[in-house]
Amino acid sequence: MAVMIPVKKRTDDMSNEIERFFEHQDEAVSALFLENKGDELTDILVAALEEAFEILLEAAPAETVH
Repeated sequence: MAVMIPVKKRTDDMSNEIERFFEHQDEAVSALFLENKGDELTDILVAALEEAFEILLEAAPAETVH
């Protein structure tokens, strides 16, 4: 279960939009800590790690070079 907060599309610089997204993400994580919902936070982190590993596996070469 991922906690995602949508960011409104603006005509401003894309970096501002990305920065606002991460600020909202930080707020959501902080709220989970304050509400003592460690299990939910752990689930989110595990899902993010699994997704990162899948992306890395897709990007890795098919054969290793020795």
